[in-house]
Amino acid sequence: MGSNSTWTAMENKVFENSLAVYDQDTPDRWQNIARAIGTKTVDEVKCHYQKLVEDIEDIESGKVPLPDYRPYHENGKCIG
Repeated sequence: MGSNSTWTAMENKVFENSLAVYDQDTPDRWQNIARAIGTKTVDEVKCHYQKLVEDIEDIESGKVPLPDYRPYHENGKCIG
C-alpha cells in the first residue's frame, strides 16, 4: 500500500470528496482521508494536497492560462 505516486481517477474522486467531508479543522484530517482512499499513505495524501494548492495558486496568478473552450455544437454538428 502506498508508494505509488500515480493517482487513479477513483482515488482523486475520493480525495476530493474527502476534502469536503474532512475540513481543515477536523482532527486527524489526513489520516481520515488516507483511510477513505485506502491505497495512499498520509504522506502521499499531504503531498497530493500540496500539489493541488500549488496548481490552484498558479491558475489564479495567471501562470497557467485557462483553456480556450470552443463551442461544442454549431447547427447541430460538433465543432472544435
